[in-house]
Amino acid sequence: MRDGTAVNAAMIGLIVNGEALQVRRGSTVAAALLNAATACRISESGEPRTAVCGMGVCFECRATVDGIAQQRTCQMECRDGMVVETQR
Repeated sequence: MRDGTAVNAAMIGLIVNGEALQVRRGSTVAAALLNAATACRISESGEPRTAVCGMGVCFECRATVDGIAQQRTCQMECRDGMVVETQR
């Protein structure tokens, strides 16, 4: 029987728009935002936008990460304690 220790060790915590979020270690920030149903930014026409290409070319996944604006979240691995702010 599993005790859950390995599962818990594989999870890390980050803060997205002021809310705590648990994600699997190794996840990209874009994947964490998609799993949380959180758009990365809002287009000029008011549409929610998120990662499209997943390889840093489209720039749709931009968000502020640890105080640094315009970060391509599809290119960033989540770190424990990371703070992500999306455009709301």
